[in-house]
Amino acid sequence: MELSSVILTTGGSVAFFGLVNAGVRSLPMPESAHRNAWKWRNIATSFVHSSITAIWAVLCFFLHPQMAEDLIETFSVFSHALVSFSIGYFIHDFFDMVLNQKLSVSWELLFHHAVVIACFGLSVISCNYLGFAVVALLVEINSIFLHLRQMLRMANISAGTMYRVNSIINLGTYVVFRINTLAWMTRWLVLNRDKVPLMAYTLGSVGMAIMTVMNIVLFYRLLRSDFLKTSTRETKKDKDM
Repeated sequence: MELSSVILTTGGSVAFFGLVNAGVRSLPMPESAHRNAWKWRNIATSFVHSSITAIWAVLCFFLHPQMAEDLIETFSVFSHALVSFSIGYFIHDFFDMVLNQKLSVSWELLFHHAVVIACFGLSVISCNYLGFAVVALLVEINSIFLHLRQMLRMANISAGTMYRVNSIINLGTYVVFRINTLAWMTRWLVLNRDKVPLMAYTLGSVGMAIMTVMNIVLFYRLLRSDFLKTSTRETKKDKDM
């Protein structure tokens, strides 16, 4: 795969998400979200990326099941395009945050994006580890509900049935597609240590370590916000009756 095609696909993706972000600006916005319009547009753009990428990643394994057996050398143009497309999104989101948020607020996500861009960049340039990258993108299945949760909260819809159902699905997909997938990827990396060059192994290990810490912290925050506080309030009501 020529470098020019990688640049073209990635650059096209950056432009696409720039247009998505501009398009969201022209759509109606909940009154309660006006105080942080940039965040609403950013989350909505991320929601579009997650929706596209989640379906695309599943199709990659459906159309090329052999990729699940060899995550290193199995190649398909479809999978290569997906990873390049996602790099474009992360580049767009990186600069969107740099230009619109304080570093003290966004440094964790900026660091996360930098690691993802580096790991995915190695994959698309070398045309190896595409299967591994596509497995990593399965987490976007959960991101759909994670971003939807944020948008519902910004729209002040955090007490109804829709929010509650989304919270349950969000936590369930978080365990399956984030925690379990990350654990599986870490195990695969350790078991295949002798097949992975030192640079790729180091980059992958650092990436997995960062993702593990971030996912554990976020899982606790979600559990505390959507379930533990609710349980505490219900217990208090029962005592007051």
